[in-house]
Amino acid sequence: MTPIITVSKRSVQLLRIMVSGIFLVAGFGHLINIEKTVQRIEMASFKGFALFFGNLELMVILSGIVMLIAGISLLIGFKTRWAAIVLLLILLPITITIQVGQITSLGPLFKNIAIAGGLLFFILNDIQTFKK
Repeated sequence: MTPIITVSKRSVQLLRIMVSGIFLVAGFGHLINIEKTVQRIEMASFKGFALFFGNLELMVILSGIVMLIAGISLLIGFKTRWAAIVLLLILLPITITIQVGQITSLGPLFKNIAIAGGLLFFILNDIQTFKK
């Protein structure tokens, strides 16, 4: 027998808003600081992983646009599961490229792991049940 878990509608809304915020800020940052973001990737330990996806400038621009669109979708609760999937698919290569291999600071790596956990909540749960 599967236990019933009760979750507050307000807590789900707050989680959605709070998780979306980092993607809105990062997406905007990618678009206004393209060169700086590309330089950060070029200095990363695992920059080869990012280079696998193609031209870095184009990837920064596309990821910025997608983070803004999916971030807004998550923020307002539109197609929440799909928005979370898209954001997780963007978060993973960024995490591998930038945070993995940074022995000096594990904080940013675990921040991204926590964000992935928030996204997984929306991917794995039927959010429609919270709209009652």
